[in-house]
Amino acid sequence: MNPRYLEDYTVGEVVRAQGFTLTEAEIIHFALTYDPQPIHTNVQAASEGSYGGLIASGWQGVVLAFRMLVQAGLVGTASLGSPGIEQLRWLKPVRPGDTLYPFAKIVETRPSRSKPDRGVVKVEWWVENQRKEVVTTLVSTQLVRRRPA
Repeated sequence: MNPRYLEDYTVGEVVRAQGFTLTEAEIIHFALTYDPQPIHTNVQAASEGSYGGLIASGWQGVVLAFRMLVQAGLVGTASLGSPGIEQLRWLKPVRPGDTLYPFAKIVETRPSRSKPDRGVVKVEWWVENQRKEVVTTLVSTQLVRRRPA
């Protein structure tokens, strides 16, 4: 993992991660651990519900997208974490066998007003499925060290 300092981000840059395919077993395992709703854990109950079948937890898609974007170079060792996300939307259900492709676009970079050793990177994310349908969107803020003098 490279350092990726604030100065290494360019407004308009898009990071695209490799795709990942979710299996039924992965969806159920994640849900049993973190989001135990029947639409995520019980194939029979989910098939009788409003989605007409098992769907992945939106949280699962977000954390997997983040992992893939980190591996694709969105953030590096100069990352100082994030104060949070905004505008999180789950637009379409993700089903077993769907392949998800995460993207992140840098929309703002700026030095911190109060801490000169760091800055802020604002990122718009979207996740597409294999049909190029957008299934998830969000906006995040990343705190990043500035390049040492």
